[in-house]
Amino acid sequence: MRKMRWTMDGAGGGGFWELDMSTPATLEGQARPVPGLGDPVPLPLGLSRGTRLSRPKQVDFLQRFMAAPFVPAFSAASDGLSLQRVLTIPFSQNWFATLLGQFNLQKFVYSLKQSGGESSGLRKFAHLLRDKSLYALGLYSEILLTPEATLLLGGDAYGDSNNTIRKKTVYHHKFPHHSLTMEATWPSLFVDKSGSYWDVPFTMAVDLASVGSDSNGTSYHLCMHHNSGMPKQFFGGENKSAVTAPAALLPGFSLKSAFLFKKNVDIWRSNAQKLRMVQPFDIFLSNPHISASGIIGAAVTASFGDIAVKSLAECDFEHYKGIHFSAPAVKSAFIADAFSSLSFTAQHGNFQRLLLDLTRLQTRLDFPSGSKFLSGAAHLTLELLNSKQPTIEAVQAICPNVTVSLQQQIAGPFSFRVDSGVAVNLKSRDWRIGVENPVFAIEYALQVLGSAKAVAWYSPKQQEFMVELRFFET
Repeated sequence: MRKMRWTMDGAGGGGFWELDMSTPATLEGQARPVPGLGDPVPLPLGLSRGTRLSRPKQVDFLQRFMAAPFVPAFSAASDGLSLQRVLTIPFSQNWFATLLGQFNLQKFVYSLKQSGGESSGLRKFAHLLRDKSLYALGLYSEILLTPEATLLLGGDAYGDSNNTIRKKTVYHHKFPHHSLTMEATWPSLFVDKSGSYWDVPFTMAVDLASVGSDSNGTSYHLCMHHNSGMPKQFFGGENKSAVTAPAALLPGFSLKSAFLFKKNVDIWRSNAQKLRMVQPFDIFLSNPHISASGIIGAAVTASFGDIAVKSLAECDFEHYKGIHFSAPAVKSAFIADAFSSLSFTAQHGNFQRLLLDLTRLQTRLDFPSGSKFLSGAAHLTLELLNSKQPTIEAVQAICPNVTVSLQQQIAGPFSFRVDSGVAVNLKSRDWRIGVENPVFAIEYALQVLGSAKAVAWYSPKQQEFMVELRFFET
């Protein structure tokens, strides 16, 4: 829904459209958020990535240009610390394949300690290395059909018997003003709001997004999504008590569209000259400024099948104020609502000097349900006009979803970043404001590329660590 995507910076509706989330739980390195019909929750800024920057491409770049023999990844759900390495096989100028291998280092060290007295020397070492559960292997083939169209075929196989082979086919076409993506995955990995992972046996999606030449103005996003087979909880799910699969993952077909208008405003922008003959570490982070952006739009979802019946029960339409229609006899539902978002960004420093030359703060306020906000505001206004004490429910209804990001240069191209949601719970007497799903990261700006970075991030809630690349996607 935006021209450029950089971990949801300056999001153009990112809080209202599901973006893939990076995760080391699988070899492919990504999971899709469970679609929401009524009140979607924005994902943490640092966990989203561009659609065309696959995990094999990231590992290949780190090996070739950053001299990384292995790329580490950690997932408490997948037996700990693993090392990844890729082999690229160019068949022709427009066709190449990548072989991505993963070795579970933590499990190997644990097995080595457990078998300390059984044998010695190279024999014990070689015997443990033959354990298939230590390995995972992914084969991906990318074909450049035309300068604007690419086809990706891939599959992951795991030595652990608890994992099945994951297969994926993605077709991407870039039009002058639109971007089309068609994808089929079996099984497909999803993550819900509690952080639990779910496998859907087969999913297919067709996604069309407008791509404008300016960050201001209107844009739209259309998606068709189909689920087949009953979902089951992935072994890496954190919340083991979540035995009931989310309704949005049940078998069925859904159509979703979103239309929005975005406006950017520069409150202040520095006109001071930069250091001469010194290239900024990141050209997109080289201008001190204070800016704001606003988004207003509407989203419409039509669903058919089991996904519609169960989703109706989850949305609780007795209290839902948006436009909705349901026909349980034919297993169909229709939901429409408005949304809005406000973002504020303040930056100090040009990111040119070696020490403390970049401080960047971004805050985003998301109102995912316009009907819920207007209903709460109306109740709150009536209570104040009647000299009544406002109810907690009315105040809570107008509170937005808040996401905060802080980035601070440490030295040279290295900077520290923390992204987190802010939970406001007015019903609690102790702590009414708390941190929700923080993500901590060390970023290394790749100065020679103008604007790109290597990111090492850690999520305490998911207990996951990953080293990734981030590029602007145009």
